[in-house]
Amino acid sequence: MKLAARATYSYRRDKSVLAFDDRGPIVFMDGDCVLCTFGARAIPRLDRVAEFRICLIQTRLCESVLRHYGLNPQAPYSWLYLVDGHAYTSLDAMIRAGRRMKGWGQLLAPLAILPRSVQDWLYARLAAIAIAFSAEPTCAPL
Repeated sequence: MKLAARATYSYRRDKSVLAFDDRGPIVFMDGDCVLCTFGARAIPRLDRVAEFRICLIQTRLCESVLRHYGLNPQAPYSWLYLVDGHAYTSLDAMIRAGRRMKGWGQLLAPLAILPRSVQDWLYARLAAIAIAFSAEPTCAPL
């Protein structure tokens, strides 16, 4: 997934983005997808310093942030990792979040050697499989 090029903390100046506390890393993800649900449950376990927050696509805030970065908030494969005013998506975002959490989260780190196009392709395949198994909402807003 290609993000719209944006300056650091650009969402703060975008009047269409709802104001939010951006201290610490935030993951914007779908609340219905089984892969995202797994991630939403894993983050609190892996985040030993409890700094990560999760915002579901099904909220107005998440929709406004995703639109700001050129992502489709209606697409269940859309997800975003926002940290220090920088936005990342796809497998790159998962790798970066895992590195920050350390421990088991770093298991994704070796995938960083793959070209971005391969990372995006792999993420798209994983998302498609997860969406196929996501018939019912499985994640309550956190």
